[in-house]
Amino acid sequence: MENLTKLNVLMCGTGEYTTGWTGQGASKSDKKVVGLTMFDLRRLGKVDKLAMVGVNGSKFPAIRQHLQQNIANVYKDMDTSFEEFPKEGKINPDAYKNAIDSMSPGDAVVVFTPDSTHYPMCLYAIERGIHVLVTKPATQLLSHHIDLIEAARKHNVVCFVEHHKRFDPVYSDAKARTQALGEFNFFSAWMSQPKSQLETFRAWAGKDSDISYYLSSHHIDVCCWILQDRAVPTRVVASAATGIATGEPFNCVPETEDTITLLVDWQSITSPRHKGTAVFTASWTAPLKAGIHSAQHWYYMGEKGDINVDQAHRGYDVTVDEMGKTWYNPFYMKYSPSETGHFDGQRGYGYISIEKFVDAARAVNAGLAKPSDFDACGYPTIANTVLTTAILNAGRISLDEKRPVGIRKSEGIWVLE
Repeated sequence: MENLTKLNVLMCGTGEYTTGWTGQGASKSDKKVVGLTMFDLRRLGKVDKLAMVGVNGSKFPAIRQHLQQNIANVYKDMDTSFEEFPKEGKINPDAYKNAIDSMSPGDAVVVFTPDSTHYPMCLYAIERGIHVLVTKPATQLLSHHIDLIEAARKHNVVCFVEHHKRFDPVYSDAKARTQALGEFNFFSAWMSQPKSQLETFRAWAGKDSDISYYLSSHHIDVCCWILQDRAVPTRVVASAATGIATGEPFNCVPETEDTITLLVDWQSITSPRHKGTAVFTASWTAPLKAGIHSAQHWYYMGEKGDINVDQAHRGYDVTVDEMGKTWYNPFYMKYSPSETGHFDGQRGYGYISIEKFVDAARAVNAGLAKPSDFDACGYPTIANTVLTTAILNAGRISLDEKRPVGIRKSEGIWVLE
């Protein structure tokens, strides 16, 4: 791969996951991923030109200062330069179009923006021959997800969804072990973040998206990945708890749910008599000072055995007088430098998820692979993740219309009913 052409990348979104900057300063979570990974991939020769686009150009001086202080000054040989859009401190919600228009076919965009913006941004890039990596959920509507599948095929570009948990060594090992457990019977997943995150998400929480789209998308995808070619979802019923996000001190819009649960029925593909059930719960009103940023665990039961995964507690905790006990997860991102002072997080699955996309795009540009090749590899391609969006979209409809929502295939296309 070293002889392949370097990839030019535009990072769409200037928030916490891309820059580690929240507007109130450096993020206190471990969600400082995209920019750091891209800067390191440039250092390693896989990436060339980098750009970043947001809505408010006046944020860039503070972002550059933050990157200099927390990345360039921390890691040896780390260049944090990038081209910015919009320029000159301007405010422009459509700046992503100007940024993408400055690119060439075969370049790439990485989209980490509010959920409601994913579809137009991704489609705009794909139609111009640009490879796309989009954060979860890929889209909010199943119809939009299908549009992106068709557009990516038409324009022969790579389109991945950044479901990094597929690259967690525990998750991938657990997936492999489920194959020996016979028919699927039951899956449950819990994922939460502390209520302090509502300060960060207040601008869009309950307006543009919900906590199920934001967090349950992770483990819905894990379940769909495990059951790919083995079982399909057939019905979704959703329920929600409310009252915390809409009260003091968060004052989110009245439509904001605190905790959302989706109950999903599954049908085995190979055995008509085997049906399964999955329960996915997500919350952004979890307690503070729990020692973890995201509580997350899941349970899988097949006809011949079961699997328990506690992703939040990896047997590694640190206790400090001022902070108490904290559980760290360097398997996701390792921020401590190497012995030589360089960034040392290349083995983290947050990093690997992005690097896999960069490698795929470079291979396609070099004619060494076709975008469709990655569908067969178990990667989170736009085609391989369609049922994740189907379940999420069905859950939202179920909440809004207070009814079960069916999922089925009609003439080769997944539809909701």
